[in-house]
Amino acid sequence: MEPKRVFFFSLGVTLLGVGAIGAVLPVLPTTPLVIASAFCFGKSSKRAERWISRNRYFGSYINNYKTKKGVPQDVKLKSLVFLWVMLIASMLIANQGYLYILLMVVGMGVSAHILLLKTMVKEEDNL
Repeated sequence: MEPKRVFFFSLGVTLLGVGAIGAVLPVLPTTPLVIASAFCFGKSSKRAERWISRNRYFGSYINNYKTKKGVPQDVKLKSLVFLWVMLIASMLIANQGYLYILLMVVGMGVSAHILLLKTMVKEEDNL
C-alpha cells in the first residue's frame, strides 16, 4: 500500500474512533468526524468506504450528508437530552465551580449546533 493511502486510511480509522467516542461523550462532535473518516476512506480504501457507508451505526450520517436530507427530529431531541444528562452528571461528579461554567458554555454551543442543523422532513405517504 502506498504511503498516501496508508496515511488516509490511518487518519480515517482515527477520525472514526474519535467520532465513535463522540457518540458517548457530548463534547466531541460525531457527525463531522464520521463524515471526515468516510472522506479519508474514500481516498484510501473503497472497501472501507463501502463498510462505513453501509454500517448500521454510521451509515445514516454519511447518507444524510450526501443527500442533504438533514437530521431526524427524534435524533436531535435524543442528542440534546443525552448531552445535558451527561453534562449535568459531569458537573455533579467533578463539583468544581469553573467546570460548571465551562460545561455550560460547551453545552450551549453544542445545543446551538444541534438545533441549527437542518431537520429532516419526513415524506408523507401518498395513500
